[in-house]
Amino acid sequence: MFARTKRLTLRPGWPEDAPALARAIGHESVVAKLGRVPWPYALGDAEAFLAQPRGGHEPRFLIETMEAGTPRLVGGIGVSDVHDGSANLGYWLTPEAWGCGYATEAGQAVVAMARHALGIRRLTASHFVDNPASGRVLAKLGFRPTGRVEPRTSRGRGGEAPAVMFELDLDDDRCAPMPLAA
Repeated sequence: MFARTKRLTLRPGWPEDAPALARAIGHESVVAKLGRVPWPYALGDAEAFLAQPRGGHEPRFLIETMEAGTPRLVGGIGVSDVHDGSANLGYWLTPEAWGCGYATEAGQAVVAMARHALGIRRLTASHFVDNPASGRVLAKLGFRPTGRVEPRTSRGRGGEAPAVMFELDLDDDRCAPMPLAA
């Protein structure tokens, strides 16, 4: 699966992306905001991630932007833990891409895929309490806080940290559909 937005291409990662992936995600400031990513993040970690099998109902994408006509890897986004019509949305951006609206733009495309192409009825997401910018992205995507703060493991932090829990009902009429691009 691929997606194009006004400024981004969302595409699967390939083995040859490992060096660019390691450079993009390999910042302590990024890894500390994620749950499953180790710190330090090395080329071997990128190679192992890109070699993981991808299920058709759990899409994972690299986020690329075109600056000066050259594609540049700026992040990743995906849907995981799909079961019983529910799934989890996760994303990250390299620090140079923070504040550009890329997470919201990519998120809109993936939420639309989850709703229209994957038949997912409910998405969950979370962010660590010390990362409120991610909460603002989730709110722009239509997610609502559940009112729960739960401990979540962060490999990059080497332990648990409190996380704010969100959900999005994709059957909810308040969630306007977004057309998919091929």
